[in-house]
Amino acid sequence: MELSISLTLPILIFLAAILYASVGHGGASGYLAVMALFGVAPAVMKPTALTLNILVSAIAFFKFYRAGCFSWRLFLPFALTSVPLAFVGGSFVLPTTLYKPIVGAVLIYAAIRLFFSAKSAQATELRPVIIPVAVLLGAVIGLLSGLTGVGGGIFLSPLLVFLRWGDVRQTGGVAAAFILVNSISGLLGHFSVVAELPSFIPVWAVAAVAGGWLGAEFGSRRLGNPALRQLLAAVLVIAGLKMILV
Repeated sequence: MELSISLTLPILIFLAAILYASVGHGGASGYLAVMALFGVAPAVMKPTALTLNILVSAIAFFKFYRAGCFSWRLFLPFALTSVPLAFVGGSFVLPTTLYKPIVGAVLIYAAIRLFFSAKSAQATELRPVIIPVAVLLGAVIGLLSGLTGVGGGIFLSPLLVFLRWGDVRQTGGVAAAFILVNSISGLLGHFSVVAELPSFIPVWAVAAVAGGWLGAEFGSRRLGNPALRQLLAAVLVIAGLKMILV
């Protein structure tokens, strides 16, 4: 790996971790975007994103849980099916021709959600969780999480807010826990087929942990900066298009 890339990537991972952890996310779509922009091999992208996701989401969950922003009522129905399906998805190593467009689509979706979520943090009256629907959605999100290397928070968070099953701060805590368990399950599934991680993971992990700690410390008390989230959305779109078109 070229020196300029080896120095720039940890900085971008650090910044992505700050931003994502501030809303209770592990940052996988951000890490995938950074790796896509710098042409990292697809075979490396999934295990790397899952590993960094575990570290950052664990920190985010700890911070949000201590701040009282977590609900077992919201978390358990989704996790019940997402965890085993994330393992199944993680055990599949998709060919590059299939993996790249799928991840590209996920990144563009994540960009859209980030852009509009920066404008929609109003409190609304909450509704009770519909358990069968939550269980089904958890299965779908878990499978997609394992296949692509994202933790699923980018899909779960907007659903909880849109369905009015949780407020924004509570959603952050639930998303952090959801991402953590799915990322662990997806990585274990990946290891069941390919028991190897890239050699440069420790350097990127330090950057992700530092950024995740700062972001979660801020986000567990206040929402992330809308302008920064919109800027990241633009980066995700560029990376997503690169994965699909190049």
